[in-house]
Amino acid sequence: MCRPWRPLPPLNGVKPLASLGLSIEEKKAVDRFRSAVVEPSMESLVILDFWAEWCGPCKALTPVLEKVAADYADKGVVLAKINVDEESFIASQFRVQSIPTVYAMFQGQPVADLTNARGESQLKAMLDQLLKQLPIKAGGPGAPDIEPLLEMGEQALEGGDAEQAVGIFAQIIDLVPDSAAAHAGLIRALIALGHVEEADAALNELAPELAKDPAVERARAALALAKDKPEDGELAALRAAAEAPEASMEARLEYATAAFAAGERDAASATLLAMVAQDRAWNEGAARAKLLQIFEAVGLEDTWVARERRKLSTILFG
Repeated sequence: MCRPWRPLPPLNGVKPLASLGLSIEEKKAVDRFRSAVVEPSMESLVILDFWAEWCGPCKALTPVLEKVAADYADKGVVLAKINVDEESFIASQFRVQSIPTVYAMFQGQPVADLTNARGESQLKAMLDQLLKQLPIKAGGPGAPDIEPLLEMGEQALEGGDAEQAVGIFAQIIDLVPDSAAAHAGLIRALIALGHVEEADAALNELAPELAKDPAVERARAALALAKDKPEDGELAALRAAAEAPEASMEARLEYATAAFAAGERDAASATLLAMVAQDRAWNEGAARAKLLQIFEAVGLEDTWVARERRKLSTILFG
């Protein structure tokens, strides 16, 4: 068990999850909880895990809970996680005194305390007992089909409507908070709008398991390149330096990096391809490495990337 977590004092006279007399933020917390836990529990058995980033036992317990929830998904069991640092009001309503604390929820009410069931077999045994007693709908609520929305977001982003893409990806995250593709799309859309700091914050707020997803890694690469965006007027000076008759490789690389960050990917790629053709070994293959970084940021499945990769292959292999 982790060190005690000190919740907010219980609200006298207020039933758990009641909205009367609550602040705006507390009402929002209740709405989030109803969406993530109460509504699914109307038909499913929800394993409710109270945890925190600093809690070592919480991190050790997470893989067990995730595996059991996955194994029992077709029996109507789902997993919901509450970060006590982010949702202190909800934790206080459940009188959480230490973490991890794990409950089984059905039809909006806790029906069992699973906290002491740390082993997989023990947890499954307790779930088996509950499933025999409760009218759980096998299979639980169907997960929303987000593929069409993801496609819409990508189309909006590719079409230059980054603002619409931000709205679409944010909507998907509301529906499926653990969608790595949606988080990655939101980060890339924010970058396209020039909101680099917001994109950086969104990336840093991701859970570790989401941050390692390939889609998020692609967004991370795009963000790293976006941070090289030049100030107004600086790009023209970098272009002039790169196009000078005796331009150094360093000047050309600096211009290509800035050009891509400024949204001029054709110019960036053309400069880097010319550098590879001239001296592919320069600075340990820095020009080729920068091209590959750009390809990853844009997406290897993108038609523009496919075209530019063919150009690179022609230079490298004839």
